[in-house]
Amino acid sequence: MIDWTSEAGRRADERLRTEHVAWLVTVGASGTPLPTPVWFWWDGINIWVYSQPDTAKLRHIAANPRVALAMRTDEFGDDIVVVTGDAAVDDPAPAADDVPDYVTKYAGLITRLGTDPAGFGASYSVPIRITPTRLRAWQAGR
Repeated sequence: MIDWTSEAGRRADERLRTEHVAWLVTVGASGTPLPTPVWFWWDGINIWVYSQPDTAKLRHIAANPRVALAMRTDEFGDDIVVVTGDAAVDDPAPAADDVPDYVTKYAGLITRLGTDPAGFGASYSVPIRITPTRLRAWQAGR
């Protein structure tokens, strides 16, 4: 069980709520870890990633649901947040454009893609739910 009330847990929670890009690490058929930059939304219980259909990350998750989500570090590697957990496609979950907090978080980036929330939701139509099981978090000086 992850203690989100600990100092490390609170720091990880803050970063999950505010940062825009993380590396989703899945495992390919050869056993090779494969990091992919993703947009994500943390609802306080699960991490949500929306994917285009028929991607390698979806095939990897179907074969091996164990994943990691790694946040960027500072230039010295002194601010580490890595969440490991179990991922699954969650078909009954709302579409990306039906999650107001997700749309708010990514509005500017969606516009930069040349689309609107509905277009983004139609393209990135596969919701992936990541249930965190372990947290590795460390910050220099703490």
